[in-house]
Amino acid sequence: MNIPGIVVAVAVGLTAGVLGRFIVPGRSNVPIWLTMTIGAAAALLGAISAWLLGFRGLTVLGLIGQAGLATAGVVIVLATAGKEHSDSR
Repeated sequence: MNIPGIVVAVAVGLTAGVLGRFIVPGRSNVPIWLTMTIGAAAALLGAISAWLLGFRGLTVLGLIGQAGLATAGVVIVLATAGKEHSDSR
């Protein structure tokens, strides 16, 4: 994994974090910086996974994996954050 690949993964993740705010309906209790951080971390995980699977350099499948993991991570966090649990006694 090289420096341009890491920079692209972070950019993909930050973009997914911002766009994730538009995908999940309703008001979110999660700050924008946290969604961007989660997106960047998930995209880096996707880049590492693609590299371990043999996709070296900037490939379309590698970018799809990065974007997919980043989007999934952001949507999961936004959908589950701030949900109150009922106390069923």
